[in-house]
Amino acid sequence: MGKIIAVVNQKGGVGKTTTCVNLAYALHLRNKRVLLCDCDPQGNSTSGLGVDKNTELTTYDVLMNDEPAENAIVKTPYCSLIPANKQLSGALIELVSTIGREYVLKDALEPIKDKYDYIFIDCPPSLELLTLNALCAADSVLVPVQCEYFALEGLTDLVGTVKTINKRLNKGLQLEGIVLTMHDTRTNLSVEVQQEIAKFFGEKVYETKIPRNIRLSEAPSHGKPVIAYDKGSKGSKAYLKLASEFLKKQE
Repeated sequence: MGKIIAVVNQKGGVGKTTTCVNLAYALHLRNKRVLLCDCDPQGNSTSGLGVDKNTELTTYDVLMNDEPAENAIVKTPYCSLIPANKQLSGALIELVSTIGREYVLKDALEPIKDKYDYIFIDCPPSLELLTLNALCAADSVLVPVQCEYFALEGLTDLVGTVKTINKRLNKGLQLEGIVLTMHDTRTNLSVEVQQEIAKFFGEKVYETKIPRNIRLSEAPSHGKPVIAYDKGSKGSKAYLKLASEFLKKQE
């Protein structure tokens, strides 16, 4: 049985898509069957894997046109992908009047779940209907958190949301873990945020921290995960290490 993991943070610019793309590829390199479902209308995971956003079938068709998820899957050298583009923003309005609107994505992914070891869902940077769909479809939530003060407030809100959904809509939903991103050991703030999050979430916080790294910023413009763009970079090594820690936790 495959595992569905929603990668969520209501704050933008925290390395959510970067984590989706690179963790998915790092697991693919470990011979895991990985699917990345792009649920963000910005389609950054799609372009980050080198796929044209104007592809024929997207997450929008899966959610709103009853297109089987299997038909929308695009094979890339890095992992399988259900792409997204700005058309998906229309689903926010259209889903409102849909019966069972929280479970549309769950129902769509159910027939293909067993074909993959891991399905990652890249969520929009807000807690709205697309993110709610992802949380109702997921078995667990992975939260990338930028090492800055305001990240702590956002994390508290998000964990509260996960608990509410666990109680009312998806009783199996769990916190997979917290990944510290844009970490800089030279600043006291990074260290303080790290200590504060570890104090509250303990072993749920991954030991592997993703550093600030120029290669991580450059890779998406080349349509590649950083591991394929520059395997020797600090960012690449960090995501490979994160994949190892992730798999160890699965055991």
